Amino acid sequence: MSLHDQDDIALREAQEVRLRKVWEPPKGLFLRWTDTNNNQVGVWYVLTAFGFMLFAGVLALIIRMQLAVPDNDLVEAGTFNQLFTLHGSVMMFLFAVPMFEAVSIILLPQLLGARDLPFPRLSAFGYWSFLIGGVFVSGSIFFDAAPDGGWFMYPPLTTRTDLSGLGADIWMLGLSFIEVSSVAAAVELIVGVLKCRPPGMRLNLMPLYAWYILVVAVMILFAFPPLIAGDVLFEMERLLDWPFFDASRGGDPLLWQHLFWIFGHPEVYIVFLPSIALFAMLVPTFARRHLLGYPWIVLAAVGTAFLSFGLWVHHMFATGLPKISLAFFSAASEAVAIPTAVQIFVFIVTLWAGRVVWSTPLLYAAGSLAIFVIGGLTGVMVAVAPFDWQAHDTYFVVAHLHYVLIGGTLMPLFAGLYYYWPLVTGKKLSDRLGRTAFWLIFVGANMCFFPMHLSGLEGMPRRVFTYPEELGLGGLNLASTIGSFVIAAGVAVIVLDLYRSPWRQKAPRNPWAAGTLEWLAHPDDENWGIRSIPLIESRYPIWDQEDFVRKVDEGRYFLPDAEEGRRETIVTSVLDARPVSVIRLGGPSWLPMLTAVALGGVFILTTYHFYWAALASGMLTLALVLTWLWTGTAEIPEKPRKPIGHGLELPLYISGDAAPGWWAMFITMMADATAFSGLVFGYYFFWTRHEDFPPMAMADGPGVWWPMVALAVGLASWLATVGAREVHACGKIALARVLVLVGIAASLAGIYAGLAGPWLSGMDPQMHSYPAIVWTLAIWTTAHCGVAAIMLAYVLARSLAGKMTPAHDADIRNVTVYMHFLALTVAVTYLTIGLFPELA
Repeated sequence: MSLHDQDDIALREAQEVRLRKVWEPPKGLFLRWTDTNNNQVGVWYVLTAFGFMLFAGVLALIIRMQLAVPDNDLVEAGTFNQLFTLHGSVMMFLFAVPMFEAVSIILLPQLLGARDLPFPRLSAFGYWSFLIGGVFVSGSIFFDAAPDGGWFMYPPLTTRTDLSGLGADIWMLGLSFIEVSSVAAAVELIVGVLKCRPPGMRLNLMPLYAWYILVVAVMILFAFPPLIAGDVLFEMERLLDWPFFDASRGGDPLLWQHLFWIFGHPEVYIVFLPSIALFAMLVPTFARRHLLGYPWIVLAAVGTAFLSFGLWVHHMFATGLPKISLAFFSAASEAVAIPTAVQIFVFIVTLWAGRVVWSTPLLYAAGSLAIFVIGGLTGVMVAVAPFDWQAHDTYFVVAHLHYVLIGGTLMPLFAGLYYYWPLVTGKKLSDRLGRTAFWLIFVGANMCFFPMHLSGLEGMPRRVFTYPEELGLGGLNLASTIGSFVIAAGVAVIVLDLYRSPWRQKAPRNPWAAGTLEWLAHPDDENWGIRSIPLIESRYPIWDQEDFVRKVDEGRYFLPDAEEGRRETIVTSVLDARPVSVIRLGGPSWLPMLTAVALGGVFILTTYHFYWAALASGMLTLALVLTWLWTGTAEIPEKPRKPIGHGLELPLYISGDAAPGWWAMFITMMADATAFSGLVFGYYFFWTRHEDFPPMAMADGPGVWWPMVALAVGLASWLATVGAREVHACGKIALARVLVLVGIAASLAGIYAGLAGPWLSGMDPQMHSYPAIVWTLAIWTTAHCGVAAIMLAYVLARSLAGKMTPAHDADIRNVTVYMHFLALTVAVTYLTIGLFPELA
């Protein structure tokens, strides 16, 4: 061995020792509850979501036991309503979406060759929010306080407090809190995919899993916020008696259905596409070849997402909508089968063209496709309006939904579980137990849900807790109940397999001989991530790039050492993944957990009408968020640049549209703008539904003067902030501070002017939907003006403290993004309530 080789080995060993030393997190209780590493958070996320799935499964078994025979009295009607409402809510809100986010938090950094996602503390905050909200909602059934209006919570039965108890508030506020965690995870995943790819991984070289997660996370930004807007209107009616859904006072219960199903149908594809993403990773591995039709499957995923937002009305075919609307949404509902079929056929052709190695994960994948195709075919049937009118609210729809969700979500997740378990734990699950569980679940699913097609066509209605023997449906229902217990037996076998896993031998590295980046992980790796961030030249670099694994392990690529003792990863450009900067990632902290607890207090205390305590919890949340931002973001580094290897040096600080923080603000505000558009939709929905909107007695509304004043000061705040950003970049710090003060004053003035119109006009929001929706838009906008004032005050404090300089101006640049959206909100709100429809 030459002296050069000896020196090279010594250098590599020294680098590895240093990495292992400086990235070793604190031990004990602190790490257990506060670590923000993607593996730690992701594993807890997965286990919690799996626990909620088991809980919802037990509820389903009780439902099926009640329906096993006619005229059964195992549970009473009220309890049955709570059972099926909570079963659907937990499966959709606490299992399907959180599970895909949890898996993505684990897999994405490794698939992208990154040390972690860009905001690990945000992932931890999302997990704690999910856990608190989930326990709050699920635990309600043990106190006979669970929601009982169905997972869709249709008004007016649920908005009238004399017809529904506290369960409706628990459902609405608890799940609204959970939706916060979903949006937070979407922000994290989008920025991670766009900005944390390894050098060379252009968009057309991304693993398909990353493409799918990017598409689904964007879908969340446009699907969840309308439901949040609906939740706001729902709770205002329940808590304040504002009549958004009360037809006797100008409201309309169909508004809730629109807002709910704008979320509800994309939700089906939000939980389906990540499961298909798992197929996109394991099918090439077991076909022993690259996936065929890469561009087509990307286009199909994007097309499925796009079409999914044009389908929501097919849940409302029986509500009396115009025939032209039914025709449009029926056509869109059938058209979505085309991109879905493209994805399925790509997998089949890849297996056909490859040398298939049958395995337990591939067995689950094949079985899930078979079940999903049956659900898809019945989906095309209910997309035809005349057939839907006959099958609506029968067990035929229950059968269709469960075929889609079991074939499109549950079984693919089990395939991913058996495929990726060695990656997460270093241990393989049992092939024997896995195949036994597969056949139990596959047979049980068909035995349980196929008879429901027949019982539905014979007239079995959904959501009934019993049925008379004269209907002749006892045999079909008994078969479904037996099938449900067969499914439960299969899941129990998987639980047993997981329980036995820690005592099994370590699996070899990359036990499936896969070709994608995540399999660089070694069973004995510490949690500091990939050894060096590679240069990517192929979609399957382990297969295609010579000595790829060895070079990564030896630190031959980028950022092989952490000389300052910080967790770091590389930020790259969006399109072609050129290295842009090095960012430092947050470590273990109590702040995400404490912030989630405080924010959860706002929702939970409001549920029980402890408004002053909820306000105090909100103030604590604000204080914790500001502390989080002050101590954990926009840090000025000790040096401007850092070498990352191969003669490259990158800055340690960037701002503007190249920075992950800027993208996070932009994406968050897209979600905010979508929620706002749901409220504006409500205003114009009332106008189109009612000839007398606004009523003649209220035609003057808030007037023109105050809305125009509010518009003027809102735009003044925006212009002052933009001006402050520009002069600050030129080094005129004193002038920038003055402009920030002007922005603060204008934002505060916007609060007064925005509320003065409806207040001084004497608009009573309890009388009619018109003043109620005007007040809602005004409150939404002025609340955003208040947030703008807080943000600008924060920027001013950062400047005065020396934490923001012309060379380190991420704070003001990120706040300016918020102000752009505030200006749009102000313009839409005040032009709508001030000028429309009186001056239209």
